[in-house]
Amino acid sequence: MSKQILVLAGDGIGPEIVSEAVKVLRALHDEGAIDVTLQEGLVGGAAYDALGDPLPEETLTAARDADAVLLGAVGGPQWEPLHISKRPEKGLLGLRAGLGLFANLRPAILYPQLAGASTLKPEVVSGLDLMIVRELTGGIYFGQPRGVETLPSGERRGFNTLVYTESEVERICRVAFDIAMKRGKRVCSVDKANVLECTEMWREVATATARDYPEIELSHLYVDNAAMQLVRAPKQFDVMVTTNMFGDILSDCAAMLTGSIGMLPSASLNAHGQGMYEPIHGSAPDIAGRGVANPLATILSVAMMLRYSLDAAGAAMRIEAAVSRVLDQGLRTADILSEGMREVGTAEMGDAVVAAL
Repeated sequence: MSKQILVLAGDGIGPEIVSEAVKVLRALHDEGAIDVTLQEGLVGGAAYDALGDPLPEETLTAARDADAVLLGAVGGPQWEPLHISKRPEKGLLGLRAGLGLFANLRPAILYPQLAGASTLKPEVVSGLDLMIVRELTGGIYFGQPRGVETLPSGERRGFNTLVYTESEVERICRVAFDIAMKRGKRVCSVDKANVLECTEMWREVATATARDYPEIELSHLYVDNAAMQLVRAPKQFDVMVTTNMFGDILSDCAAMLTGSIGMLPSASLNAHGQGMYEPIHGSAPDIAGRGVANPLATILSVAMMLRYSLDAAGAAMRIEAAVSRVLDQGLRTADILSEGMREVGTAEMGDAVVAAL
């Protein structure tokens, strides 16, 4: 039975990079390796411009009906003057909440061909392979109350609420422990338990949940120390699990260890295995329309989609191997370009991956 994929190109470089990922999907479909049906939809700024809403009801309905969602990126300066409820990012947050996508998987893997592209010394990052598991539907991004109010003095005050329930912490920790059981069996839980009562509870729940996984070695770090350790000795980590906001920050930090944020995919999963797949980078409006964006993170997001939502691990491995072969050929987009390599644009990189399949 054909699997249904909703394609949401979004804003900025989104349409350019998603186009290359779709090429890969269609190539695998045409040769019979996978059976997929693609449907397109609007989200973010593009949806607001067309329909006045960053997450139209028809998009959310299509996403719920799909087996998986492929997303490009949302946002851009032209939408910043809008009320916060109409900004493109609300479309992204609405999809996460509407689909119950509580578990965000963000791998940080350094391809050996790109060791020289990292700003850290090769000996520090060579062989890097870690997974950051970020809680995605709770925490300060969703907590209530929130807003901006005017005090009697006339001064404005902004406020957001960091809140988690025990069950929310337990379920994301179990995702991290289950992933670690298939990897190095080490999990580092990141919090700020010395300052924030909410994350003190997080640490207690993580510790209690770990008792069901006696083979897992659980450690804890405060988020400031975790950030320092990521750039000091990143290979000490196997799986990291943390809150929505801390995961947002740490995964971007980890991305630069690999040489470019343009190389890293992500998966956001609900309790039923349905997922949304996207590169971790943003819409990069400064280079949109120039055909120079790196599509590899989006293509690798397709590999994660095949592995986690479409039960096609073999096809996922083929995509990952094809990306590695393209890098062996010395092809590089501008963000990962180094001496002696050949610079290519977005479409040429996508074509090269298809050819390598």
